[in-house]
Amino acid sequence: MALPYRWHWRLERWKSLFRGWFGGNRAPRPQICPVCGALVGVNARRCHECGSSLHFSFAALNKKLGGLIGGDAPVTTVLLVANILLFAVTLLITMEASRGSTFRALWGVSNEAAYRLGLLLPWPLMKYLGEWWRLVTAMFLHGSVIHIGFNMMVLYQIGPAVEELYGSARYLFIYLVTGVAGFVVSSYIGGHPSLGASGALLGLIGILLAVTSRRGGAYMRQLRSQLISSLVILFALGLLPGVGVDNWAHGGGLVAGFLLGRVMADRAPITPSEKRIAAGLGWLSGAAIFACFALMIVHFHDPLP
Repeated sequence: MALPYRWHWRLERWKSLFRGWFGGNRAPRPQICPVCGALVGVNARRCHECGSSLHFSFAALNKKLGGLIGGDAPVTTVLLVANILLFAVTLLITMEASRGSTFRALWGVSNEAAYRLGLLLPWPLMKYLGEWWRLVTAMFLHGSVIHIGFNMMVLYQIGPAVEELYGSARYLFIYLVTGVAGFVVSSYIGGHPSLGASGALLGLIGILLAVTSRRGGAYMRQLRSQLISSLVILFALGLLPGVGVDNWAHGGGLVAGFLLGRVMADRAPITPSEKRIAAGLGWLSGAAIFACFALMIVHFHDPLP
């Protein structure tokens, strides 16, 4: 007596399941590239479309991390969260030092908290201590609620546009390089302690200025005019006494961003070599940030100078 069709289907399903459990051979299937999604051969090791490795590649890992974080601007999201978390830690240390005075902590963090978490120092002192990692850690510190509120608002408005234009990996590289450049100028020429993300933010504005000067059209001219007007106001505020705006860090970040914008192609990586270089720059930047914060933790309990 012949079995019904449903039972034939069940038997075939059980056979395939048991073959998988006991190491039975399965028919090889084509692979899908984790970077571009192209269908490649069974035995291929690299994608014929984008050239990425099918076993491991920085581009594939970067795409997975971007999907894990979510959103169209994952690096901007991480930067926002990192800055807010570091400010929360700074507030906790300040409140502990001021014996729980929350109001005082909100309007100005303690010098000790800022120093231990990576405040930028004048060049001679930083050279004497050998703590060059402060050029990076100071980018994630802020001195008050108004300070971090204004900077994070600018990052939220400008960051996603630059990240979409250049890609997440190159965007992180731009953010790090321009921020460090601004603090090098501030520490060496300004000669005073400093902190904040504004040097890197001015680097993003410098990038946009370079893009608008390269591209034509009424919209680009209008955007360039708005950016220049905002810069004039910002640098004018930095000349007022008691405001606490670091024009040296702003100027260094702005110039570095503009130069990078003139050198780098104002689009996301397209070719396989461009994608590999961009991924390398992004991971190198992330490793540098991680290493600098690791050094900050190692030196956290060092005696105050």
